[in-house]
Amino acid sequence: MRLTFLGTNGWYDTSTGNTLCILVETEKEYIILDAGNGFYKIDRHLTSDKPIYLFISHFHLDHVVGLHILNKFNISRGIEVYGPPGIEKHLSRLIRQPFTANLKNLNTPLRLHDRSSLPDLPFRVESRKLVHVAPCFGYRFTLENKVIAFCTDTGPCRNLNLLAREADLLITECAYKGGETTKWPHLNPILAAQAAREAGAKRLALVHFDASLYTTLADRREAQAKARKIFPKTLAARDDQEIIL
Repeated sequence: MRLTFLGTNGWYDTSTGNTLCILVETEKEYIILDAGNGFYKIDRHLTSDKPIYLFISHFHLDHVVGLHILNKFNISRGIEVYGPPGIEKHLSRLIRQPFTANLKNLNTPLRLHDRSSLPDLPFRVESRKLVHVAPCFGYRFTLENKVIAFCTDTGPCRNLNLLAREADLLITECAYKGGETTKWPHLNPILAAQAAREAGAKRLALVHFDASLYTTLADRREAQAKARKIFPKTLAARDDQEIIL
């Protein structure tokens, strides 16, 4: 199984990367995690006609704004899109004139499903609500006998730990630096590492670095070093980086 970090920034694009989008490729399918601006790169990696599934954590623009370039692609089989309740209402408002091409006129058909449809998928997915200022959901995937937990835009919470329990890889956010916190629920490297350790995860990948705080890749390496003091198998991900699970 191959994971490619197509976008690792939070909030907005900078020289350090695009906003959040991760591609997971298995033998049978492609799975896309969020659709920030890194989404524009997916056609570089779709090398076969496998089914494509997109999972949206929430509707803040840095997680869905990449959908405005859907007409760049011509994926005839379309994309199955899963997300929070109200997904059809919210994305129908966003993917339309005058903002972009209308949802029903795309070269690549989108079929929208809310999280109640997850049991119908050909692989196991668990979803739980996280702690954020807008309804936000994390996901736990069982793929090729491996478990990947994807939990972005959250403060520390029980559902984060439940989704990450004994995961082969926890992908979670690192919006803040050091011991920083604010009224907006997010994680810093210390909190992320503690969550991975408490959940018994095997590896941790940090993403969604607040673009206003992490202005250089050196800032990310500093976060990685802090997290590794608590959870040694931590990676501060960067755009276009690939890992094999």
